[in-house]
Amino acid sequence: MSNLKKQIKLITGVLATEKFKENFLQAFPLWVASLLTGLIAVGYAGLFGYAEQLLKYLFHAHRWSIFILTPLCFIVAWWIVQKFAPNAKGSGIPQVMAAIELSNPKYNDKIDKLLSFRIIIIKILSSITMVLGGAAIGREGPTIQIAGSVFRLINKWIPESWPKLSRQSYILTGAAAGLAAAFNTPLGGVVFAMEELARIHVRFFRTALFSAVIIAGLTAQGILGPYLYLGYPYVGSLRFTIFFGIGITAILTGIGGSLMAKLILKILKWRSAILMPAKIIGFILLSGIVISLIAFFLNEKVLGSGKELMTTVLFTADKHEDWLTVLLRMVGPAISFGTGAAGGVFAPSLAAGASIGAFISGLFDFFGSNANILILSGMVGFLTGVTRTPFTSAILVLEMTDRHSVIFHLMIAALLSNLAALLIDKHSFYDQLKKQYLLEITGNTKT
Repeated sequence: MSNLKKQIKLITGVLATEKFKENFLQAFPLWVASLLTGLIAVGYAGLFGYAEQLLKYLFHAHRWSIFILTPLCFIVAWWIVQKFAPNAKGSGIPQVMAAIELSNPKYNDKIDKLLSFRIIIIKILSSITMVLGGAAIGREGPTIQIAGSVFRLINKWIPESWPKLSRQSYILTGAAAGLAAAFNTPLGGVVFAMEELARIHVRFFRTALFSAVIIAGLTAQGILGPYLYLGYPYVGSLRFTIFFGIGITAILTGIGGSLMAKLILKILKWRSAILMPAKIIGFILLSGIVISLIAFFLNEKVLGSGKELMTTVLFTADKHEDWLTVLLRMVGPAISFGTGAAGGVFAPSLAAGASIGAFISGLFDFFGSNANILILSGMVGFLTGVTRTPFTSAILVLEMTDRHSVIFHLMIAALLSNLAALLIDKHSFYDQLKKQYLLEITGNTKT
């Protein structure tokens, strides 16, 4: 009997060792990909921020230079994408969504057009050139496509003898890690993966998803420190009547986000019908000139991602914005995105929502913390109107500001804005763009 127990113990030990080895071999490539994603995200954020600061310096030191810089940067950014990686254009999130749906051996070569080393390089170069020219774009969507590309490349390099997760799981996990590293919002990355990207049951790779998000986020924090994307706005001593303001803000931002998304889609559809390269170049030059004229004569807040606007209304006494700023923070991203260069709409959507919240707070004479909660609700609402991911939007803004005491306020804003956005369009911005990529690559919107 004792011999039998020894044999059972020995077999159990061997099995446990084999299981540990299998789990390690499965997890190790994900750890490497997550570490690389964190490093690239930090470097990209630094370059993007430097480009924004350089633009600000040039604009204030030589205001007239905007008429040369913006059109030139728009053309160069578009040409880089058109020449070297056409699928690096735009946000990057629709490309990742399309790649997830194409993740089977039949479309292996198609995925390489959406996620690759070339995509990483061109995405960074084009978006940085765009923001240097004053384009109202963000780096968060591009970071997601970059991260998806990193995880895709690591997945391809794994030896066949190693146990590994599916291609679909790698791409989805990479996207979540990318968002977590871009905003320093690990929970937001997980929720985004489940709410927007997942088409398979998360329980099959939840450990990989959580570990990738943690490693990518910790890598970014290890270099930049435990920063918040925005900071700690004061939201104490709120009036009960603030819920009325939140409701109005949520409805208006949900409609506004959906309208901006629809405008961008119409511009892209119109531009895709232009077959002559000379006309396309003319359109991009005109786009750059329009942004230059607006910045020079009307309001320079049309330039850049809009992060400075968000920090100003949240952390200074200047809580209110006028209707012109609201309009320009919606028109600017539409014009910039319509050029066909690389650049995301996450940060511009947050800035547009913040401007609407600031406008409404001025309309109803809300100040201090009460104005701040309308600004935060506007950010949640506008992003929801564009993406149709209410939980992701609420969690992202929550993690950016570490204001857990207003989670219910933000959730109310997210749900109301999601309902309001349906009045304009039933489908999300990213979902409609994803279908375009699937059609371009496979000739079919369904795989």
